[in-house]
Amino acid sequence: MSISAAIVMFAVCWFMTFFVVLPLRFKSQGDLGVVVPGTPASAPAGFVVKRKAWITTIAATVIWLILCAIILSGKISVRDFDFMDRMPPATTLN
Repeated sequence: MSISAAIVMFAVCWFMTFFVVLPLRFKSQGDLGVVVPGTPASAPAGFVVKRKAWITTIAATVIWLILCAIILSGKISVRDFDFMDRMPPATTLN
C-alpha cells in the first residue's frame, strides 16, 4: 500500500466514523426547551464538535490500523473482489 493510499483510506475512515459519531448523545434546543431566537428548534444545544472530533480521530485510527493490518498481511487482496473474472491472471515471480 502506498503512502497516498494510506492517507486516503484514513480520510475515508475518519469521515465515515465522524458521521456515525456526530448524532450520538445529540441534544437539540427543542429537547431542552430553550430555543435561541432566530435558530430552529432542531439546532444543537451545545457546541460539542471538538470532543466528537477527538472521539472520531481515536476510533478512526483504530479502524484504520485494523484495515492496514489486513491489507498488508495479504489475506485480502483486490483479486478477492473480482467476482466477474475481469482481471488478468496474476503473474508469479520466479
